[in-house]
Amino acid sequence: MLSTGAAPWLMLLFAVSGAGPDPDAPPAAPEARAVAYLAREVPRWSRANQCYSCHNNGDAARALYQAARAGIPVPAGAMADTTAWLSRPASWDHNGGDGPFSDKRLARVVFTATLATAVQTQAIGDRGVLLRAAERLALDQAGDGSWPLQGDEALGSPAAYSRPLATYLARASLAAADPVRFRAAMARADGWLLSREMVTSTDAAVGLLAAAGSEAPAVAARRRAAVELLRRAQAGDGGWGPYRADPPEPFDTAMALLGLAQCGPTDEVRRLIARGREYLIAGQQPDGGWTETTRPPGGESYAQRISTTGWATLALLATRDVGHHPRGGAADRSTAHPGD
Repeated sequence: MLSTGAAPWLMLLFAVSGAGPDPDAPPAAPEARAVAYLAREVPRWSRANQCYSCHNNGDAARALYQAARAGIPVPAGAMADTTAWLSRPASWDHNGGDGPFSDKRLARVVFTATLATAVQTQAIGDRGVLLRAAERLALDQAGDGSWPLQGDEALGSPAAYSRPLATYLARASLAAADPVRFRAAMARADGWLLSREMVTSTDAAVGLLAAAGSEAPAVAARRRAAVELLRRAQAGDGGWGPYRADPPEPFDTAMALLGLAQCGPTDEVRRLIARGREYLIAGQQPDGGWTETTRPPGGESYAQRISTTGWATLALLATRDVGHHPRGGAADRSTAHPGD
């Protein structure tokens, strides 16, 4: 069941007509098509596997919470199970079945970020739940300020994050829970995030996300360097791959867009965003999802496909108004996910 603090918009349902689709109706926006796909897929995993996943109930669910806040109808039944699960963080380490993940630290990063989004979008009204989850998440922080993950892939992937992305999301979750209580942990995370060399597109994207709201000279210089890296790495079709010479991928493009959405609306940033959106929209599949980004590329993975679609949806939601400056400032760095 939905929590008692669930916002009214979460009860919206897609209209169902017995007459079938109107052939003369304009095509649905890509964001709405993606939401329709995710609304079908999010509850499917727990029903079929009797456990909860970082992809369906994490990345994809974050996109649906944000979509509902943006005014896109989301069926209540698509989110009820996830919302109830997120409201019980003490159960996260005792997930049913064999589990779709083996790294409990990754699971805590993903579920706490999704819980923070649910609280910030008013799908869950009890902020104490988020505080308890954040206190456990903080224990996973390494001495250098980062959140290490099992395997620590250099590039990461949509469902198995890199250490920089995990650290950014964990830092944002702590800030969303209580920026005063977690001030020291957040400062250590900032120090680690803002000192890393930026090599890949995702490095640049996370650099932009971590720099949001700060106008300190060193941070501003890092922001300019990240935008320049993304400018040089953007492919002719508007997408981004992990490295400049690599073919574009939906996940890397989504991350670039999420980072650029945190920049001031300069003409250059508008152009980069507009072309990146064109790439994502052109690659959207007939069912509303996106082909999975895998490492190495070309693999088949349901988990990566769901997470890829979640990230792509968040990116399109964050950049729907190209040239509109997102809500900035230090307060916005507390969002649980950069899809705001």
